[in-house]
This record gives sequence, C-alpha cells and structure tokens, in this order.
Amino acid sequence: MNLEKKKILAAKTFGVGMGRIVLNQARLADIKEAITKQDIRDLFVDKAILIKPIKGRKTKIKRNTRRRAGSIKKRINKGKLEYMRMARKLRKNLATLKRKGSIKNEHYWKLRKEIKARAFKDKHHFKERLTQLQ
Repeated sequence: MNLEKKKILAAKTFGVGMGRIVLNQARLADIKEAITKQDIRDLFVDKAILIKPIKGRKTKIKRNTRRRAGSIKKRINKGKLEYMRMARKLRKNLATLKRKGSIKNEHYWKLRKEIKARAFKDKHHFKERLTQLQ
C-alpha cells in the first residue's frame, strides 16, 4: 500500500520534512481514508501519525588560524606615527625651500639631520630655526 501522498499531506500540515513523518503500521487503513488536513491532525492526536524529533547536527569546530605574515595584527607605536607625520611635513617644506633657492645646500642637509633627530616640535619651531640660520 503506497501512502506517499499521505506522508506529503502530513508534512505540509505540520510544516516538517517528509523524513520526520512516521505512519503507524497498525493504523494504515485509517490513514488511507484520511483526505483533508483536519483528518491528518486527528490521526496525529490519536497517535496514528507520529513526528520524529529533530536530529540536529554536530557543532561546527572552529579551525585554528595560524600565526603567519598576513595574519599578524600589530598596532604601530603612536610616537612613531607622530614622528612620521611631522618628519614628512617638515621635509616637504624644506624641499620646497631648496627648490625655490631660498636655502643653501649645506643648511638643507643640516636641517634634514635635525629633522631626523626630532629636534623640532612643530612647523613653527622649524621656521624659527630657519631664521637663525639666515
């Protein structure tokens, strides 16, 4: 006796998959006569149709990430960032002065070394030093 259609109807009625529907072998005649969803619900209450519990699945195990060149997230030192910003700003200013010809080559290299040695707090301090040289 093929009760595939009854299983499909039961699955739609209860909103579960067909694999979870179990038909009671002793009550197959009653199940065969069921036509409507209400008939299926009544058979479920009478234990002629059973629904298996959800099996579930194994929990997914997180893969261990390896520490290598692309995965190392290291914060850059704040002092270094500040130095880089200041040095780039001052070097750019110094280069424009050299290009204009308002500073001698020996003074240019002396100031470059001072910038590298962190001798200047800011651009204003740098400009004061320029006035001292000239």
